[in-house]
Amino acid sequence: MIGQLRGRLVEKRPHQVLVDVGGVGYVVQVPLSTYAALGELHTEVTLLVHTHVREDVLALYGFVSSREKHFFEMLLSASGVGPTLALKILSGMSVEELVPAIRGSDLGRLTKIPGVGRKTAERMVVELKDKLETVTAETEKPAASSPAGIEVDVVSALVNLGYDGRAAEAAVGDAKPEVGAGNFEKLLRGALQALSAPKGRNARGA
Repeated sequence: MIGQLRGRLVEKRPHQVLVDVGGVGYVVQVPLSTYAALGELHTEVTLLVHTHVREDVLALYGFVSSREKHFFEMLLSASGVGPTLALKILSGMSVEELVPAIRGSDLGRLTKIPGVGRKTAERMVVELKDKLETVTAETEKPAASSPAGIEVDVVSALVNLGYDGRAAEAAVGDAKPEVGAGNFEKLLRGALQALSAPKGRNARGA
């Protein structure tokens, strides 16, 4: 099992990076928070890795912090939550937001995450509430990128989460005056809130 990768960041896009370790390229699925925290291409990165093996499929999921990796694995322990959905959950809401939402049984907030229905949210609350004592808070690192590049990345991330491209662009435009365009995660969460408003409820793609 691969538990950690340290190498050169060859390719970087929302949800997936390619890391060159001694000439071998590893494709690693990542949440948007990890994507935002990674540096520029061709710099050295270290990712904590969860190796997921299912039948003939081996997939790597990477995180910049042990806290997120631990929470990802905790999400996998909930009924009906696989690695793809767990990654979407961590992309749609930070650990700092998820912990109080689960502890407080806030199904309304949890079901705003793309891919999380009411039954899944209920299972998360019932099965994970007692396990949250081991999750510690940690300050999020701001992304280092140009405002224009951040806006493009946020739109791309929203499309990957299942939203329509035009709706994603409009949501980023709505969120930018409030949160600015200098931080990937803040702009992403602002755009998600804009999409969750009544006027954006039907904007999600199929």
